[in-house]
Amino acid sequence: MSFFAILFALLIEQARPLARSNPVHAGLRAWSLSVSRNFDAGKPHHAWVAWGLAVVLPALLALAVHWLLLWGLGWPFAVLWNVAVLYLTLGFRQFSHHFTGLRDALEEGDEDRARELLARWQQVDVGDLPRSEIVRHVIEYSVLAAHRHVFGVLAWFSVLAAFGMGPMGAVLYRMAEFMARYCKRQRGIATQTASVALQRASATAWTAVDWLPARLTALCFAVVGSFEEAIEGWRFHAQRFPNDNDGVVLAATAGAINVRLGGEALRARVEWLASQGFEDDAESGDGGSTPGREPEVGHLRSVVGLVWRSVVVWLLLLALLTLARLLG
Repeated sequence: MSFFAILFALLIEQARPLARSNPVHAGLRAWSLSVSRNFDAGKPHHAWVAWGLAVVLPALLALAVHWLLLWGLGWPFAVLWNVAVLYLTLGFRQFSHHFTGLRDALEEGDEDRARELLARWQQVDVGDLPRSEIVRHVIEYSVLAAHRHVFGVLAWFSVLAAFGMGPMGAVLYRMAEFMARYCKRQRGIATQTASVALQRASATAWTAVDWLPARLTALCFAVVGSFEEAIEGWRFHAQRFPNDNDGVVLAATAGAINVRLGGEALRARVEWLASQGFEDDAESGDGGSTPGREPEVGHLRSVVGLVWRSVVVWLLLLALLTLARLLG
């Protein structure tokens, strides 16, 4: 059932992508913000209550609807509900328009336009980034977006689907990612609505929720890319990134398509090591980048191929498991 739900959700999302301003996402965001304002009193236990209400409660409601449909109307209606949940929680079209615009601008040589699009996408000041650094950032942001919008959702949906709780996994992952991203943006804002305790709780929970999906994504990239180099990058370079889970995905990507990644992320890590007195470790950071070729526009097509081949691997694996279950 999970295989067909994922397949149909991906096909529908490609044919009719979900609008950015849709009532479901807006409602979930409003719910999260309301919970943060009303239950986050600044203490650690209050923060975990707020996080549970914002993240776990919608996941449990998705699971409850799934079971009610399964027991009341039968598995076809449960499959339709799974398709609807996956359509809302995963999809390339939720970020691919940014990637496509940046790739087109770089292929046309319009670096000013590429900087503008990159700044608009990530809400950052890109300054006068050189062409190779623009490409590097596009690869990093795109790979992480693919992981969070596609492979992370697939991972938790597939794992919990084995226990009859697939929709819960998809909603849990997306809501945990949203809360971590929302609280991260609150840091340093004078009128922040998320307390420091909630920011820490959301970051801790997101690290735990994303631990398994990040490693499954890295493994898929290794299988469909350059396996030995991806595994080597995973083992020896992932820990150099500020975020452990993102580091696993990016290091595996760098090895899989032989491109130097890291950029500002690794430079920040190098600067932190130097400030802590670890000058030798900072100097061994290879200029803040992983091994590989200098980022080029051609690597963007390699990233697209890497991501789509990984999706095919996921679907093939689920198809085989579904077939084995039917025959068994």
